[in-house]
Amino acid sequence: MAVKCEQVEKNLSKLTFEVSAEEFNKAVDRAYNKEKGKFAVPGFRKGKAPKNIVYKMYGKTMFYDDALNDLLPAAYEAALKESGLDVVARPEFDVEEIKEGEPVVYTALVTTRPEVKLGEYKGIKVPKVDYTVSDEEVEKDIEATRQKNARMVSIDDRAAEKGDTVVIDFEGFVDGVAFEGGKGEDYELELGSDTFIPGFEDQLIGANVDDLVDVNVTFPEEYHSDELKGKDALFKVKVNEIKVRELPDVDDDFASEVSDFDTLREYKEDVRKQLEEKAKEKAEAEIQNAVVDKAVLNAEFDVPDAMVEQQITNMINDFGQRMAYQGMNIDMYLEYTGQTMEQMREEYREGAVKQVNAGLVIDAIAKAEGIEPSPEELELHLVDMSKRYNMELDEMKKLISDDEMEGIKRQLAFEKTIQMLANNAVVE
Repeated sequence: MAVKCEQVEKNLSKLTFEVSAEEFNKAVDRAYNKEKGKFAVPGFRKGKAPKNIVYKMYGKTMFYDDALNDLLPAAYEAALKESGLDVVARPEFDVEEIKEGEPVVYTALVTTRPEVKLGEYKGIKVPKVDYTVSDEEVEKDIEATRQKNARMVSIDDRAAEKGDTVVIDFEGFVDGVAFEGGKGEDYELELGSDTFIPGFEDQLIGANVDDLVDVNVTFPEEYHSDELKGKDALFKVKVNEIKVRELPDVDDDFASEVSDFDTLREYKEDVRKQLEEKAKEKAEAEIQNAVVDKAVLNAEFDVPDAMVEQQITNMINDFGQRMAYQGMNIDMYLEYTGQTMEQMREEYREGAVKQVNAGLVIDAIAKAEGIEPSPEELELHLVDMSKRYNMELDEMKKLISDDEMEGIKRQLAFEKTIQMLANNAVVE
């Protein structure tokens, strides 16, 4: 493949590469075969007209875009490999004029990895981080577990108080007319949770089981329903049940129910041990972060804007995947929060810059120190992956592409480098 590489400016190069006329014509034919069933030609059934007639009637150029997209990934990958460029952001592609019988010439404007001039990165001084687990922290953790194991108990010997949960039937009216969505039965409402319209819950404090209560409220001006914004409303409410949280006693029985231990003493010791392990992990993470931050400050490099923009895009895509598990997407999230995509990208910018800076410096240190995962470390990581995905190790290995495997190796080298920096830090 004929590949030409020109430096446009610092960390920006223009890559020119081509595919033969024969390859392009084959790609056009593949595009035609995918779409031929859509074309009607007089005298032929759909999809049965000769290719040359379809090309003559509709124009061969209408298949060019699909053909170009079909060829691009492999052609670009081959050109990139031949050029030896280390590209760090999504390229901008273009195609020069296509002429029948001549090679098709692509161009790619690519952002390359900037040169990093490392400063001091071994023996960096960082403050000592010591997280001692106090008795109060142990008790707080146990109390949180106690709260999670509370059970709701119905009462009928007193009126509802703030913090109680009432089970209610209700129907709302505006100007004497019931409105859509304003009715519910056996609805559980915690008084004081502020989950209903302002003022609604307060008017149920003091009510008893079977009481009928008229609740008068005003819908907020920012209420989601245009028909109800700022409107006065009356809710007819019947209190069916009052529930209170009943907390278990913290004793041996409690310990045996919430843990694998038979006594409260053993349970408390285990809670302390777990909190100490978390504190140690937190301390180690803070030392690592401090070392990396100083190594970045000691280095000299220029970050291409395209790298930051690409990282922002990656972070938003990751966020979108997490949203998908909750039944949402980015557009829904933006509508819900009242943000624009531009505002969201700006929110991610600072974090993206920090991640890009750290990545460049850590990669440069790994290269300078010759740090890479050993075969044993790589194998152990793959074993852990197979367990997480509940797959046989050999089966999972077959599914990992060469690029993905290189990504795994880079990540392991990244982690080893950070650990090396922390191990060589001077903690004082």
